[in-house]
Amino acid sequence: MDYFNYKSNQLYAEDVSVPEIVNRFGSPVYIYSRATLEWHWHAFNDGLGDYPHLICYAVKANSNLAVLQVMAKLGSGFDIVSVGELERVLAAGGDPKKVVFSGVGKLKPEIERALEVGILSFNVESEAELDLIENIARKKNVIAPISIRVNPDVDAKTHPYISTGLKDNKFGVTADRALQMYQRAASSMHLSVEGIDCHIGSQLTDMQPFLDALECVLALIQQIAALGIQIKHLNLGGGIGVTYNDETPPHPKDYSNAIKQRLQGHDFKIILEPGRAIAANAGILVTQVEILKSQADKNFIIVDAAMNDLPRPAMYGAYHHIIPVQQHSRGESKLYDVVGPICETGDFLGKNRQLAVIEKDLLAIRTAGAYCFSMSSNYNSRGRAAEVLVDGKKIHLVRERESITDLLKGEHLLP
Repeated sequence: MDYFNYKSNQLYAEDVSVPEIVNRFGSPVYIYSRATLEWHWHAFNDGLGDYPHLICYAVKANSNLAVLQVMAKLGSGFDIVSVGELERVLAAGGDPKKVVFSGVGKLKPEIERALEVGILSFNVESEAELDLIENIARKKNVIAPISIRVNPDVDAKTHPYISTGLKDNKFGVTADRALQMYQRAASSMHLSVEGIDCHIGSQLTDMQPFLDALECVLALIQQIAALGIQIKHLNLGGGIGVTYNDETPPHPKDYSNAIKQRLQGHDFKIILEPGRAIAANAGILVTQVEILKSQADKNFIIVDAAMNDLPRPAMYGAYHHIIPVQQHSRGESKLYDVVGPICETGDFLGKNRQLAVIEKDLLAIRTAGAYCFSMSSNYNSRGRAAEVLVDGKKIHLVRERESITDLLKGEHLLP
């Protein structure tokens, strides 16, 4: 579900034509739809209905302040993995008491800041991290809220780079080790056991791995309860996939119903951490055709966006639909590779795409609201694209395009 549709042969973002946005802010440009962001968040929140729950948007998917502001106004919680993300949430009006802090390598200053603002919970991923959090809390004479992230050794059947629930992944701890850590935490004057955490990977298109992981966690909760330790919340992470090409991920409502059915008779709060499933379809990257190049066996569309702007194809071999902004171009329909100007063979946005274009036409790369701008870089000394958020007929520039001055800021010549 999204609000990017053709009207009179032009692509629109909600009630604004995409060419109008490009005329104002240039190309390449990321365009986000507020209505789509809100629709997807509500799909998770409404799916759990009256069951006690908290939807914590995964900030790493798209950390633009305006996107976080939209989430905060909905009452969303937030899943963070750095103090930078925490500060973004606070700047956007997010409630620190609805923040969970994930990640395997939290640093001392990050833990201190999270304790200072009073987050909901640390998702702890090792004994060493548990010791670090306890020591910091002791020195500050506070109590740190913690959950243990359990690695259930469940195959998420996703790309190996975004699988997190197998025993050879760096995330979480085994059930046996988690049990020892809970005993250790429960005996501490400066740690408060709040919940249990499990996240097995991203871009999952099959519900069964979620349910398998849930069974493992529920079995562990029984063991924890037998020790007299109460679990207040069950954090099942995120991971529901989106349709980039022909995937058929479960609908959030179906996922929520399956969780509620399995949890009948339990009374702990459910926390979910969707990121991609909220933001991905809420964004497009618009790029301009610069050069058409034909060789004996291959045709290329060279555009002004590149792998630094949208790294997923180069990094994962990921697929994104690429569509014309203006339908019925004067160009001849051909099979093209859509590539950028960066000096890397891996600099492509799409391969073997049937398109009809001429120079200066605009193309829109779909499903680009998550893990696209947030993973972009300045490789080849290229400024990052502008970001625009559309709200009905209103257009908001939510990040300015980086200039050469921006790129050089903070660097110094030798004397």
